[in-house]
Amino acid sequence: MMKQIKRLFVTVGTTQFDSLIKEVTSVPVLDVLAKLGFTHVNLQIGRGTYEPTEIAETNITPCITYYRFKDSLVDDIAEADLVICHAGAGSIMDSLGAKKHVLVVINEELMGNHQSELAAKLAKDNYLYYCSVPLLYKSLPSYDFNLLQLFPPGEPHKFADFLDKTLGFV
Repeated sequence: MMKQIKRLFVTVGTTQFDSLIKEVTSVPVLDVLAKLGFTHVNLQIGRGTYEPTEIAETNITPCITYYRFKDSLVDDIAEADLVICHAGAGSIMDSLGAKKHVLVVINEELMGNHQSELAAKLAKDNYLYYCSVPLLYKSLPSYDFNLLQLFPPGEPHKFADFLDKTLGFV
């Protein structure tokens, strides 16, 4: 019997978020991902200085691939069973809009990180889970992504209203 392919896509957008890429490619987290059945991890590493070259060149499971940028992440998101992303609105909404399970990892290195407010609100509304980099290893196996609700199909004005309320503009 062939092993079922299960894909994780990790995206940091156009930012630098080396601590997330290092954590996802650490042996403890890779072990957790393997236990959760993930066979492939695809990393979009953005402007980061860390490249997981050594780990990507091994024959470990899950298999690791990475790149910096592409014109579009639509295909990578579509192929993923789970998306782990930074708290950028674009990454979050692209993933939720594609009806994917999403785990947002907050970049606590950013000053005045309003992005964490968006993740917290979407988590409160049961659309995604979120955590910080240091909690990823312990949090990942505890999340039941099947309990999350699907994000309603795109109505841009509703999303704009949601962002305005979440960020306190209204």
